[in-house]
Amino acid sequence: MVIKIVGTHCPRCNTLERLVRRAIGELGLEAQLEFVDDPREIVRYTFQTPALVINEKVVVKGRVPTYPQVLSLLTTYAVDS
Repeated sequence: MVIKIVGTHCPRCNTLERLVRRAIGELGLEAQLEFVDDPREIVRYTFQTPALVINEKVVVKGRVPTYPQVLSLLTTYAVDS
């Protein structure tokens, strides 16, 4: 599973990254986590940051999901991988 945090390292983007790292650890997932901060790459995914991309699909954009939402998304996409 490839997970990307898309954003500019703003506080919300960094919060999303922390939540995703915590969820990966809690769920014991084998995942590659990347932070996409190049403006040319950001606009390939969205104009709203932060964004969470799982296996090249934008699943959240423009907000920080709650931790339970992150767990649910990662669990759902782990099953689909």
